Amino acid sequence: MKDKTRVVITGIGTVNSTGLSVEETWKNITDGNSGIGPITLFDTSPLNVHIGGQVWGFDPTNYMDGKEARRRDRFAQFAAAATQMAFAQAGLKITEDIADDVGCFYGTAVGGLKSFFDSSITLMQEGPRKLHPFAIPMTICDGASGSLAIDWNLRGPNLAPVSACAAGADAIGLSYQAILLGQAKAMVCGGSETPLLTIGMAAFDRLGAMSHNNDHPKEACKPFDKNRDGLVMGEGAATLILEDLEFALARDAQPLAEVIGYGCTSDAFHVTAPAENGVGAARAIQQALKNARLEPQDIDWISAHATATALNDKYETMAIKNVFGEQAYKLPVSGTKAMTGHMMGATGALEVILGVKAIETSCVPPTINYTTPDPECDLDYVPNQAREMPVDVVMSNAFGFGGHNSVIIIKRFEE
Repeated sequence: MKDKTRVVITGIGTVNSTGLSVEETWKNITDGNSGIGPITLFDTSPLNVHIGGQVWGFDPTNYMDGKEARRRDRFAQFAAAATQMAFAQAGLKITEDIADDVGCFYGTAVGGLKSFFDSSITLMQEGPRKLHPFAIPMTICDGASGSLAIDWNLRGPNLAPVSACAAGADAIGLSYQAILLGQAKAMVCGGSETPLLTIGMAAFDRLGAMSHNNDHPKEACKPFDKNRDGLVMGEGAATLILEDLEFALARDAQPLAEVIGYGCTSDAFHVTAPAENGVGAARAIQQALKNARLEPQDIDWISAHATATALNDKYETMAIKNVFGEQAYKLPVSGTKAMTGHMMGATGALEVILGVKAIETSCVPPTINYTTPDPECDLDYVPNQAREMPVDVVMSNAFGFGGHNSVIIIKRFEE
């Protein structure tokens, strides 16, 4: 590891329920406009939950030809769209002389679940000879990371982190580490997820994790509110381009922000429930602060995991208070899943992108639908309206089933 290596973000892109670009997403999120609504992708009538954060108006042929689109699961299509935007902003051209030095770590929780579900039905109803020839590459979790490498000739390290809802954040953290270690000069990283289908919705509902407020979809997700009754599922993708600073400046790139810390821990507690009192999350926060060589008072804003489930919001609040002490009460904390829905393996990557925009615009997003304070969730959650304020350092939390905890810290870039 080189002592003076710095890792910067030079490009960002996303498709999600609040927008088909970063700018559209940021405007809707800072305006408090929820992207959650009645799902139209499939018939939800057999289910208890009919709402979600669908990527409205997405057409894969805007990003690839029809033949290629038919060979990719929706989650890989989303990844391609978000990555195209990120490359366009970064202005990074992958030529033969740098292809070996550019890699891709792209996370997901379940990968091509829809393709697997559809293939299972085809197999049972029509037999094995009717399966799609690309059934396997459309299903496997590295379907996005592999196809992105092919699309852009990324011949450096390539992985598909699968750490549930921490996967997108882990992809960023691992990419940051790869550059620090000299394994790559630039990395494409992020996450993509498409859980809005019958099996995904039904299975999460059986866990008792989902809101049933079908009649009021935009008010259904209530992070940190006393009356929160569960998450709302969302889909989408988010991509960031990370580069070694020297490499970026040599090609006259304009850094958007700098990645300075990554913490990754395991609860080792339960397959779905977070560790009691948020102890695993607190250790990840502490680890990220140590990695960034920061003190708690150096953080300006936290982009919270904030799923609007009873235990997650309570224990995330406890983790923040355990690490930050009295400083926790002075620290704005936002839960943007109230607008995007819970994008599972993509959510951590999108929330880091929101951190980049918060630094750029000196504004932090609101936690909408916050009406009834919970005595156990007693921090400053930026209720219902965005807040203009100086933002130099952002912490983004992502926690997942299986006890995965991932924390990313970014800061304003200064030469």
